Amino acid sequence: MKNIKLYGFLMGAALVTSCASTKNFSYEGKGFKDAYNSITLEELKTNLYIIADDKMEGRDTGSAGQKKAGEYMIEQYKKNGIGFPASLGSYYQKVPSEAMKKYGETLPDSENILAFIEGSEKPDEIIVVSAHYDHVGMKKGEIYNGADDDGSGTVAVMEIAQAFQEAKKKGYGPKRSILFLHVTGEEHGLFGSEYYSDHPVFPLVNTVADLNIDMIGRDDPENRGKQYVYVIGSEMLSSELKKINVAANDKTVKLELNYKYDDPKDPQRLYYRSDHYNFAKHNIPVAFFFDGIHEDYHKPTDTPDRIDYPLLQKRAQLVFTTAWELANRPDRIVVDGKNDR
Repeated sequence: MKNIKLYGFLMGAALVTSCASTKNFSYEGKGFKDAYNSITLEELKTNLYIIADDKMEGRDTGSAGQKKAGEYMIEQYKKNGIGFPASLGSYYQKVPSEAMKKYGETLPDSENILAFIEGSEKPDEIIVVSAHYDHVGMKKGEIYNGADDDGSGTVAVMEIAQAFQEAKKKGYGPKRSILFLHVTGEEHGLFGSEYYSDHPVFPLVNTVADLNIDMIGRDDPENRGKQYVYVIGSEMLSSELKKINVAANDKTVKLELNYKYDDPKDPQRLYYRSDHYNFAKHNIPVAFFFDGIHEDYHKPTDTPDRIDYPLLQKRAQLVFTTAWELANRPDRIVVDGKNDR
């Protein structure tokens, strides 16, 4: 009888622990809330003023300034105890010059930067959170800082990674693995993401989704002063991804989700113009978060003092919340669409 009572006690304790754990992975749980609230305006701003500083000389692909920005990013990952994929042996995935000759340019060797948090239950299933950390460098002696393009995405990925790591330290690590992918060569032709998709560190068949962040720190003339974000491609390949993102938004930041650029007839063709496309072409569901084409796009006036930091914070929190659900839900999202644009 004593053994039966002990068994019953242990089973009850396990059930309580399981329920508590499940609750903390919900949007109402402490595990999620603490991680979500760790994404702060102050840290985003501090990192962006460094990433988009004049010392980085516009972060052109393979330049000394881009490498300096990359070194700073890696320092922050190390500081936060976030490692790299073991098979890679470092944070760097070299992207050779030969892989970036598609459009007749000669670019120097460069690097993608990869940080990684292994999943606790389904480590072989990978969620990718991506942004490009290159920009266009210097022209006629002027520095193109690229604070929004894509310094904003770069620091958002860093902050999202830190949030997941803080949750992991408290026992709420992601159930699926998360790859924080900073790609190079985007401005010259999506080269870094193309190289990753051609030479994946983790099998593409195990890649659940890519959440790509490219410019989330400003507003465009069409949405001036609004609390919004463009979300592109979220229902192209999975009927579930858009629903997850909408639910994440409704439970947290409550931004206006704008789907204008999902229209295949839109002349900007933005679905094809950032790094998510090199995942989508392999039938991996994607969502691209974007603030629109504003007056400082690809100009030397794209500087960190012009960023809307409260809005940057909300958009980063939305991507984090979406990634949290993708990483912790019981089932991998379905792929039931077709990339036929």
